Amino acid sequence: MKSKLSLLLLSILIAVMALVACGGGEEAEEAATESDQPYIAIVSKGFQHQFWQAVKAGAEQAAVDYDVTITFEGPETESQVDKQVEMVQAALDKNPAALCLAALDTQALIPQLERAQEAGIPVVGFDSGVDSDIPVSTAATDNIAAAATAADKMAELIGGSGQVAVIVHDQTSRTGIDRRDGFVNQIEAQYPDIEIVDIQYGGGDQLKSTDLAKAIIQAHPDLKGFFGANEGSIIGVLNAVSEMGKEGDIVVIGYDSGQQQMDAIRSGVEAGAITQDPIGIGYKCVEAAVKALNGEDLPKEIDTGFHWYDANNIDDDAISPLLYQ
Repeated sequence: MKSKLSLLLLSILIAVMALVACGGGEEAEEAATESDQPYIAIVSKGFQHQFWQAVKAGAEQAAVDYDVTITFEGPETESQVDKQVEMVQAALDKNPAALCLAALDTQALIPQLERAQEAGIPVVGFDSGVDSDIPVSTAATDNIAAAATAADKMAELIGGSGQVAVIVHDQTSRTGIDRRDGFVNQIEAQYPDIEIVDIQYGGGDQLKSTDLAKAIIQAHPDLKGFFGANEGSIIGVLNAVSEMGKEGDIVVIGYDSGQQQMDAIRSGVEAGAITQDPIGIGYKCVEAAVKALNGEDLPKEIDTGFHWYDANNIDDDAISPLLYQ
């Protein structure tokens, strides 16, 4: 009996030690702030898309290369502006050496940025900027130029005339605004025979974007083209096109990558997409934060580049490393 009791106590002790060793997210963040390395807090727009996991991977590589400690977090969906505000406030409470931020709203986080500025915490934007001069730099794609390229491809593929529609992730973030305007303004300026019949906002949510896209297709039976401005938006468009049996009838152009979109491009359901460099975006934001901490001058905008890809070049050496799955 004594032997069995000893084994039971030993098992309990091992289990308790394992729980202590594992810890949780909060303990990990506390450890980060107590490290001798400079601590950089990173607050993203979300975690729900593979895009943000690729950004995180780039940030983690930069943390290793520059010998800093980072945390990377974001709200569950890209519609949770209030949740992101809370995350930034909590990050600043930890007194980081620097803050990297991909803002869901160009205005909502201004008070938090002012707080960071007053505390001497440099702010670096990534992916999506804010309407403020407080960030010392922003590492992002030139989304206006990228979306204009998508518009040019759309015009080419539908023969320069017809009805097209757009699903955008939001109308509050800089990426949402710039991708919408880049596409719409290029069509209106260069292609007078193309009519944009609808622009809707799906919050980056695949299911909501699917419902919106289906409603647009039903309302416009002569629709010739559809542009989705981020991963969640374009997957919604692809779902709608598939569910309504419109494969081959509607030219679909997307943004970013992910397995479903890449499969659709290889199969011909999707004509092509704009890819950013998400790993580069994550890397560059941490790199810029380190340079800011070292007192180095930084450009206000760090252009991380973009490319058009389709079935012809999706596996090229210059493109495939930029595509996350």
